[in-house]
Amino acid sequence: MTKFSPRGWLAAMQLAAAFALVFFAGTATAQRAAEPAPEGARAVNPQDPYENWNRKVYTFNDTIDRWALRPVAQTYRTFTPDIVDRAITNFFNNLSEVRNFTNSIFQLKGESAIVAAGRFTYNTVFGLGGLIDVATAFDLPERPEDFGQTLGYWGVGSGPYLMLPFLGPSSPRHFSGLGADGFVLPSLWDNVDSPYNYYARGVQIIDKRADLIPAEGFVSGDVYIFVRNAFLQRREFLINDGMVTQDPFASEDDDDLMLDDF
Repeated sequence: MTKFSPRGWLAAMQLAAAFALVFFAGTATAQRAAEPAPEGARAVNPQDPYENWNRKVYTFNDTIDRWALRPVAQTYRTFTPDIVDRAITNFFNNLSEVRNFTNSIFQLKGESAIVAAGRFTYNTVFGLGGLIDVATAFDLPERPEDFGQTLGYWGVGSGPYLMLPFLGPSSPRHFSGLGADGFVLPSLWDNVDSPYNYYARGVQIIDKRADLIPAEGFVSGDVYIFVRNAFLQRREFLINDGMVTQDPFASEDDDDLMLDDF
């Protein structure tokens, strides 16, 4: 009898949740489009048809962040020397080059795949296991690729904007990509035994949150709209490899900014 590993069960559960989310989002969007809006009702943003629910989830996430994650990240930022902070960020970025390489192959981007392989090799061998980003100095800048971008490359639509508990800004395509990258595709995280993988993931989350603290000074107006526009613009930028001629998410709101860490 075939036995499933814990990773296999997690992968199955994640993919099932992702496909269920895509189905739910598509069905609900179709129903919403078919129903006429009540007279005098606020116009529904086509990119964010679930704004009322998303705002509630955002409030929940923001509460968790303000009372737990941000204070820890601020303490980390205060006591961690800049050179150590940069080394930790470089280390985790180097691990993501396997993801970049795999998805570049899926998107038939041979040059990006070579760059990802070269970056991983240079940074691992000459950068003390990835602590130093020597590849950028060798004119090999990072080219982020994930399975959400792969789905977009092959014509899968983004779906509506979603604010997920704990995970933050997302969409059905983005969330499905996270599931595939995290539980299906090859990853160096597979070689990290429990519980050390949880410790490492915790450090990665804190490091990423700490790196976002300086960007908080750019936030203005409705923070929810700011975060939504920043996420949507960033995803559009990545999926089109930076060749965005117009902002499909632009509105009367000026609260938009491209943030690399989204």
